[in-house]
Amino acid sequence: MKVKSSSVRRVVAILAPVVGFILLSILFLGTYFIRKRRTQQQYEMEMEEEFGELQGTPMRFTFQQLKAATEQFADKLGEGGFGSVFKGQFGDERIAVKRLDRAGQGKKEFSAEVQTIGSIHHINLVRLIGFCAEKSHRLLVYEYMPKGSLDRWIYHQHDNDSPPLNWSTRCKIITHIAKGLAYLHEECMKKIAHLDIKPQNILLDDDFNAKLSDFGLCKLIDRDMSQVFTRMRGTLGYLAPEWLTSQITEKADVYSFGVVVMEVISGRKNLENSRSEESIHLITQLEEKVKTNRLIAKEGLKCPR
Repeated sequence: MKVKSSSVRRVVAILAPVVGFILLSILFLGTYFIRKRRTQQQYEMEMEEEFGELQGTPMRFTFQQLKAATEQFADKLGEGGFGSVFKGQFGDERIAVKRLDRAGQGKKEFSAEVQTIGSIHHINLVRLIGFCAEKSHRLLVYEYMPKGSLDRWIYHQHDNDSPPLNWSTRCKIITHIAKGLAYLHEECMKKIAHLDIKPQNILLDDDFNAKLSDFGLCKLIDRDMSQVFTRMRGTLGYLAPEWLTSQITEKADVYSFGVVVMEVISGRKNLENSRSEESIHLITQLEEKVKTNRLIAKEGLKCPR
């Protein structure tokens, strides 16, 4: 009996910690998933309240609708920092569906894009048709721009089969970008600073009409405010010097626009690490040419009025 009793105690001594660990694990996991579910439900409620109160909010799609429209996201048009863009068809209209990564664009950026571009309309801004905010799915639905982004057309690349743009087309594109920015800065209720102007965020239709896109980093500025404080955002090579102070106005877009103009004219990127040290930075190179009177204007090149 003593041997049996001793064996039982030994088994109990071994099993007790194991059972305790299992119970604690179940309790921990249960608490974690309950909190996660509550957080998700709260987030969904906040999204419903936020988008439900907006005036002029674009169409709301279900995830299944967009899955069907893109044939299960089969035709990828491109990929960016926040997610991937897919070609689709909804009714008679071709669409571009931007599917955001779960770890990428957050609530603020998604809301900023829906609220900003969804409530304004201009011929030189990409039209936001609708969005999807269903469970963990975050998608934005835009008009389809057949020629893609500007960077595909302006850089001299050996692997690019696209013919160089003629001068009148380049002038038209520059003018359209300027008109889009002027609308954002001067004609909206609040000034809208895009804060990520670059060729990748400028899209072209079949006739090379240019439209600004990707408003996830934009900032609204009250008209009685001279500047706002915000964390650095945007893309290296297009950032205005004032980002070093975090005191930003809509003029940060003007600097970025100037860089884009120089890229459109020259056919090269502002930053090209593959070049020699003195010509890595396009803007610095142009400044040097101006100082030494080596910047030559080609005769006969005028932008059509």
